[in-house]
Amino acid sequence: MPDPRPPKAPSVATVIPAYNESETVAEVVRVALELTPEVVVASDGSDDDTAAVARAAGARVVELSENVGKGAALRAALDATDAEFIVMLDADLTGLTLDHLERMLRPVLDGRLDMSIGVFEGGGFVTDWGNKLTPNLSGQRVCRRDMLLAVPHLGEERWPEPAITAYLKDTGARWDYIELPHVGQVLKEKKRGFWNGAWARTRMYADLVTFRARRKRP
Repeated sequence: MPDPRPPKAPSVATVIPAYNESETVAEVVRVALELTPEVVVASDGSDDDTAAVARAAGARVVELSENVGKGAALRAALDATDAEFIVMLDADLTGLTLDHLERMLRPVLDGRLDMSIGVFEGGGFVTDWGNKLTPNLSGQRVCRRDMLLAVPHLGEERWPEPAITAYLKDTGARWDYIELPHVGQVLKEKKRGFWNGAWARTRMYADLVTFRARRKRP
């Protein structure tokens, strides 16, 4: 006899790795809460009010004692939820709306994609240019939680996006880019001052370009 009960809705959580993003994280949390009842912010050794601001905005916060990288923060956030599907967001987004999140989530829930990757469109020249030049490095993604947990060395990468994208290619997963109109990011040079921001950007690209060499490790 068929079960008369309606099928259980899939559980979805938003995870947000964050390092010193007290100026923007509350708005990202606010929008995420319009889509998912569970939002987890992993503060990656922040020495500003990121954790307190995120908590006040309604997120559950995991605090790492020191800055160890986005990969470790992402892994900590994933470990803090058992949701079936994950919306992964950066903490410094601007212009984000519920519609953007639904655009990314819908094709994954429908089974058309294993992962959707959001790319900026019209959010600002610099962030648009960088996102379009290297869209596979976008931090805005939706997929099953178990897919992210299966990415090799996820928690060891300071910037985990190359590892995630490599895993997609290795496994033959179905993925596509989703345009996010009018979404952008606050530039590192603006957040941290020109020289500190430029140094942070240099370190980021150094980590990204050496990923293939590190990938050969056992």
